[in-house]
Amino acid sequence: MSSDEKCIREFAYQIWESEGRPDGQEERHWEMAHKLAQAQALAPSKAGPRVTKAKTAAKPAAEKKPRAPRKPASS
Repeated sequence: MSSDEKCIREFAYQIWESEGRPDGQEERHWEMAHKLAQAQALAPSKAGPRVTKAKTAAKPAAEKKPRAPRKPASS
């Protein structure tokens, strides 16, 4: 069994279970699972580079803008 067929089989099983395990829906479930597997294969991988908050916040002190002074609270 190829990995594609295994993936489709697992999707079809999940669909079958989510619909309450109905009888006579094998072909429809298999077709839905096939489409899901194709979409998953075409989707960009999540392993690409990610920019985290720590990387974007790490600017040298010279590049940071000074804060504007706060106005005193009025009473």
